[in-house]
Amino acid sequence: MIKQRKIELLAPAKNLECGIEAINHGADAVYIGAPKFGARAAAGNSLEDIAALVEHAHLYNARIYVTVNTILKDEELKETERMIWELYWVGVDALIVQDMGITQLNLPPIPLHASTQMDNRTPEKVRFLADAGFRQVVLARELSLREISKIHEACPDVPLEIFVHGALCVSYSGQCYVSQACFGRSANRGECAQFCRLAFSLVDADGKVIVKDKHLLSLKDLNQSEELEQLLDAGATSLKIEGRLKDVSYVKNVTGAYRRKLDAIFAKRKEYVRASSGACRTEFTPQLDKSFSRGFTHYYLHGRSKDVSSFDTPKSLGEEMGTMKEARGNYLTVAGLKSFNNGDGVCYIDEQGKLQGFRINRVDGNKLYPQEMPRIKPRTVLYRNFDQEFEKLLARKSSERKIAVAVRLSDNNFGFSLSLADEDDNSVTLALPREKELARTPQAENLKTQLAKLGNTPFEAERIDIDFMDNWFLPASVLAELRRQAVEKLIAARRINYRQELAVMKPTTHAYPQASLTYLGNVMNWNAVRFYAGHGVESIAMAYEQTPVDKAVLMFCKHCLRYSMGWCPIHQRERSPYKEPYYLVSADGKRFRLEFDCKNCQMKVNAEQ
Repeated sequence: MIKQRKIELLAPAKNLECGIEAINHGADAVYIGAPKFGARAAAGNSLEDIAALVEHAHLYNARIYVTVNTILKDEELKETERMIWELYWVGVDALIVQDMGITQLNLPPIPLHASTQMDNRTPEKVRFLADAGFRQVVLARELSLREISKIHEACPDVPLEIFVHGALCVSYSGQCYVSQACFGRSANRGECAQFCRLAFSLVDADGKVIVKDKHLLSLKDLNQSEELEQLLDAGATSLKIEGRLKDVSYVKNVTGAYRRKLDAIFAKRKEYVRASSGACRTEFTPQLDKSFSRGFTHYYLHGRSKDVSSFDTPKSLGEEMGTMKEARGNYLTVAGLKSFNNGDGVCYIDEQGKLQGFRINRVDGNKLYPQEMPRIKPRTVLYRNFDQEFEKLLARKSSERKIAVAVRLSDNNFGFSLSLADEDDNSVTLALPREKELARTPQAENLKTQLAKLGNTPFEAERIDIDFMDNWFLPASVLAELRRQAVEKLIAARRINYRQELAVMKPTTHAYPQASLTYLGNVMNWNAVRFYAGHGVESIAMAYEQTPVDKAVLMFCKHCLRYSMGWCPIHQRERSPYKEPYYLVSADGKRFRLEFDCKNCQMKVNAEQ
């Protein structure tokens, strides 16, 4: 018999609407910001909205994870503890956390997941976290398939959560301090200032400009939609879509796309099964390049690649449509296989390497009539970053999620009974005491038609059986009321039978993988100090946000500009004609010295002293 593993598609939600649509479009779980202390300060949600999302999700056996993944001040711990209890009381399934101080609080029996902000990239770290009581670990985005597989082999019992789509941070998550250093806004406190999306010039030690005014730290967006089967085989259990600040159309389209990809894998790989209930029927064809993207990359899943950065712009390019042939009067002619729509947004990279754009008033064949004529050269590649017709589809109800039920209407000595049994083995039976009355015409098909009317419910009839001894008559109104009551009972049964995982964090003393912690440990409160000290850490420095460090490395990046320029001494043959150290220079004149750590294959960004 094949041993099956439940696979979770985990979608983001900035608010209740996004969360409900993520479930409706196929998510097995949704992660959403807590009222406070989440790593996206602009994406907090009320307890009432989280409770409403929990109620909707649990109907489909889908889970709700709440992010409490910032580092906390001592004076915030009590408030955090109260909030965690409130989240537990409304039925939240797990918390995604960064601060180990949380483990020392008086917690309800709610599972904790280890945020990627903990910088989880080694088997030793993952094993430590699992032994400390964490039920799921979110791995660093930078890991390769081989590295993920090694972690799974070392920790086969630990569910691994892997990012598969969305924006990429250039620094290892939890190891970026540049926003705090430059703007007083801590990424570890949910206030990232998007430093990595700014334009910089790259200059050498002699002041020679190597690259001028490019977005040298801005990465493309992750897209592993064609790599999902390999990720599952490497040991991934939860496949995560980034985007807690994205709008509802993004959530609908991207969740729908990954749901289809996973269902196709499950159809041929019986060892993998979905983690929730119900089937989705979307009213559109999901297409990933129609949602916000800076271009797509597999990042380092298959090793180093030049195709990870988006130097020209940090903004969304969208889908490539073709090229501009010529400009005439008030219109452009284009060459391409895809057609534009009235109202579409179009963008392109101009001769100076800057992103430009225009809105289409009218389309006539291969002629585009913009609102204002752009200055654009022939053979320039055109991208559509707003598809008017596609957005109209997504603005309406665009998906239904239905749980399969078997329906049986039977007669008995006292009248009739109606039974509903769903795909998760929940079942209800309602009796209808009633004198039997023979019908004048055959009733079976009519009864089936009436019983199949489940349109405004979460259910869809997979099978309907009429188990009568004779051709009995039942008025449509009576049958409709019986069906309504049975549906209510089945919904109640599903809510009662929902299995919420409980987890008690027990004290542990096993050794942490490091004997000392610098500011990189992000320790901001005495609870966290006690946790690490209790796990063998002998030297504990406080967080950068609390005690700024002279000559601190502000970013640790797998992305390497020396590699991007073709000058990596490990992977490439060409040698740089420029003198090191190199510097990033921002538009306001701030300089950041680059340091290349070839042993660990990473680039470090330092503030110039």
